[in-house]
Amino acid sequence: MTNVYAGPLPVKQPESDFYWEKTQSRELWLRRCNDCDRAYFYPRDFCPTCGGRNVEWIRSSGKGTLHAFAIVHRAPTPAFRDRVPFVVAMIDLEEGARLPANLVGVDPDPALIAVGMPVEVDFQDLTPEVTLPVFRLA
Repeated sequence: MTNVYAGPLPVKQPESDFYWEKTQSRELWLRRCNDCDRAYFYPRDFCPTCGGRNVEWIRSSGKGTLHAFAIVHRAPTPAFRDRVPFVVAMIDLEEGARLPANLVGVDPDPALIAVGMPVEVDFQDLTPEVTLPVFRLA
């Protein structure tokens, strides 16, 4: 790595350790409730829809659609000053979960980005211990 990442990092915890381990292997995993058959994000040991604890990990295809996006022109913290403008997005995955992520590989221009566009997961190594899922236009 030539640039040292100085931004915020996720706090690993027992409910999400598996998720972060899998992102380092370039895999996107979600939790799914076996009672109501709903996939969800962020990883936790109970279903946010029905409250059930009969949940399991499933591997996501990494494919989805762009639900919403915003182009950030003003850095939220000093660590992001050299990264603006960038695109933050909400992604609807094929499995039914919705997750926030950065949209990369496209100019941050609203004329080039539209809700409903197909996207697929990619990964960025922030540090040797943390790999972040990001999305690209498919």
